[in-house]
Formats: sequence, C-alpha cells, structure tokens
Amino acid sequence: MRRGRPVLTISACVTAVLFVGACSGSFGMPRGASEQAQETFQNWQIFFITAIPVAGIVYVLIAWSIVRYRRRRSDPPDALGSQRTENLPAEVVYTAVPVMIVVALFVLAIRTDDRVTAISPDPDLVVHVEAFAWGWRFTYPDGETVVSPPSGEDAEWPVMVLPHGETTRISLTSNDTIHAFWVPEFLYKHDAIPGRTFEFDVTPTEMGTFQGHCAEFCGLNHAYMNFEVQVVSRQDFDSWLGQQDQVPA
Repeated sequence: MRRGRPVLTISACVTAVLFVGACSGSFGMPRGASEQAQETFQNWQIFFITAIPVAGIVYVLIAWSIVRYRRRRSDPPDALGSQRTENLPAEVVYTAVPVMIVVALFVLAIRTDDRVTAISPDPDLVVHVEAFAWGWRFTYPDGETVVSPPSGEDAEWPVMVLPHGETTRISLTSNDTIHAFWVPEFLYKHDAIPGRTFEFDVTPTEMGTFQGHCAEFCGLNHAYMNFEVQVVSRQDFDSWLGQQDQVPA
C-alpha cells in the first residue's frame, strides 16, 4: 500500500490541476471572434470541464485497483484474488450517472447548434460567397466584387471585409466541385456544394484580420485556396466599399 500512495497522489494532483486549468483556459481552442463562435466555445468548455472529473474518477479508481488488488509475492501462483458478487445499488449508480451526463450534454449541444445556425430575419449585410477551383468570389449587395487572383504559392489572398458588431449573412455556393468555407477563429466550417446555396450568419465581435481556408480537398491547388476576413468599423467598411470597382460576376 505504501508503494501505491504515490500513484494515487499523482492521479489526484493531475486531476486537480486539469480542473483548475479548465476554469480559466481554453485547452488550445480559439475563444471565438464572433457571437456564434463564442456560443461554440462555451459549449466546448462545458464539455471539457465535465470530462475532467469523470476522467479523474476513472483514473483514480484504475490506479487504486492496480495497487490494492495487485498480485503479491506471498500469493500462491494459482490464486485468483478475492471474488465479489453483484452490488445492485452501485451498478445502478454507475450506469445512471453517465447516462444522465450524456443526455444533459446532448441537449446542451442541440441547443448550441440551434443558436449557432439560427438565421437573422433582418441581417445588416449579405455577402454572396462563391467557391471555385481554386479561389473565392465575394459579392456585396451593390455588385462590389472581390475575386481571387490565379492560385499559386505566392498569390495574394482575396479579402472579405465585414463590419464589426453587425450580422452578416453568408450565402455560400460552389461552381465546380465541393469546397469548404472555414475561418478557424469563427469556429465554423461549411461545405460549398455545386447547385446548392447555404446560408449562415456571422456577427464579428473582434476587429482584425483572420485567415480563412478551403477545408475540403478539391484538387491540385487546394493548399493555396485561402482568403482573409478583415473586420473593421462601420465607417471603415463604408469607406472600403465605396472604393471597390464593380467586377463582372
């Protein structure tokens, strides 16, 4: 038992450290640069924090079982150890509790998904996003268009500019094969499929420049199919929009 105490102590300490970190850290996941992303991040935190005590209990019980019921030198070679009969109350508890946790997390995930994918009845801006091999076309309400240059390792990334704090409707499609619109800081990815149009809302909460990528392998220059999202103030957005030349779609 003396040899087993360090194992139990280490397990308990690791569990405690992880739990404390969960209360303040993001565990490597971006906190989100939009209202929708923050909903996803909060859901992620709840899942991770819930998993830590569950994992801690499991690891401590495993360590305790290994130490407490290990084979000792004094045991006969054919000894099987102490045998236990069923314990109905314990079985009910360790079956019911995980089921309740899973159900609660499932309901939470569904509610988060409903909020993240909800469409505003009156968005502040609508941007049509068209994916093609291997680039992007961003078209604004008055016809202002930003198009990717010919793709390649040194090609400039097209820039989609969005107003800070306002809801932008993204209308997404593809004109050739399946691509995917992915901005990691928005914690959201959606496939762009030929012949179909998907709509989702983004409400940026942070100003700055965020990288976007095609997240669906689509051919030779897939790795170069990137873009940027610049979130600026409304005044700067209006100024930028007024400087754009209209490009035929």
